[in-house]
Amino acid sequence: MKLISSIFLVLTLFMSCKEGKDKMNLEKLNIADPELTTAEAIANRYGVSNWDGVSELNFSFNVKSGMRMAKRSFRWFPKTNDVVFTSDTDTIEYNRNATMDSLALYADKRFINDTYWLLAPFKLVWDEGVSISEEKNVVAPISGDTLHKLTILYDSEGGYTPGDAYDMYYSEDFAIKEWSYRRENAEKASTSTLWVKEKNLDGIILNTHHQDSIGNFQVFFTDVSIK
Repeated sequence: MKLISSIFLVLTLFMSCKEGKDKMNLEKLNIADPELTTAEAIANRYGVSNWDGVSELNFSFNVKSGMRMAKRSFRWFPKTNDVVFTSDTDTIEYNRNATMDSLALYADKRFINDTYWLLAPFKLVWDEGVSISEEKNVVAPISGDTLHKLTILYDSEGGYTPGDAYDMYYSEDFAIKEWSYRRENAEKASTSTLWVKEKNLDGIILNTHHQDSIGNFQVFFTDVSIK
């Protein structure tokens, strides 16, 4: 259930919290509850408790690297796990609970990658076969701000990209500000991006724009809607 974040893999696999008036009410979301783990508090901050009401998620995943662009779109029905994948050349419909043929696997690899970018805070509590560790008051790799770090490490077996690690740098209100992807748990990050734009859809908070320090590499979402 993992992110393919090298730009070469992104292209071949098809691959900030808003402040002021949009600031989340921590007490209402219960994210300061001492009974919650940090992973649960982050997921709650992004509205995971509202996910049970979602019957359909629509989005387009866009990658920009320099002058190169790639785009693909999805309709996901989480209650049945039906997926419709659309690109410039293909439309593939499949069910993630069924046995998948080569076309379905082709689409599903992209679906897993793209939904990880969009739903990463929820993956902290949804995904199995992971270990989570934390560090307080660390220097974030892009901004240089002092933030807290949560690392999610996937088991070395299973999934499309086993053994990968993701470092999420979050603030006191559990908003993720930036993250790094480390392929196969390498010491050096393959890529790091800022979380720069949020969209609130009936209490579900999605970050719809990620970019590197200069904006040369960007992952962003368009046509996002929830039913």
